Amino acid sequence: MDFKLWSDKEKKTIDPFLFSEKAEKLASELEMKGRSGRTNRDNSPQHDKNKHSQLRKFYDEVQRLNSISKLNPEKWMVVYPMVHMLTAKAAYAQGRKLTSPEFTDFVKQGVNQISRPEDLRVFADFFEAFMGYYKLIGPK
Repeated sequence: MDFKLWSDKEKKTIDPFLFSEKAEKLASELEMKGRSGRTNRDNSPQHDKNKHSQLRKFYDEVQRLNSISKLNPEKWMVVYPMVHMLTAKAAYAQGRKLTSPEFTDFVKQGVNQISRPEDLRVFADFFEAFMGYYKLIGPK
């Protein structure tokens, strides 16, 4: 799923549906991509990718970087390369078959839209909304 953090980046206008409809749609798509095709004893879908705990690691890292950039704006040039490191970490998790290619695409799309602290803040908020929906509909 393609998403844009801003409906107008220069005016700092956030897409009004980013934290609701788009976050929920992304959660639903990634939940389906994580299914292995097998079922658990209770007939619920079994997941071998995109487990909540794995995605939570990425979410926690995004929140950590966002906190650093908010508390210490002068450290942005230290934080910014670490934001881009998220794509390498997502690729590694995908290579280990812990996440799906779609999750890697989500991380890449988000990171590619970040060039300033405000962008990271919006991505962190979007990731938070996504995680809320994913916890509701994702693997238990």
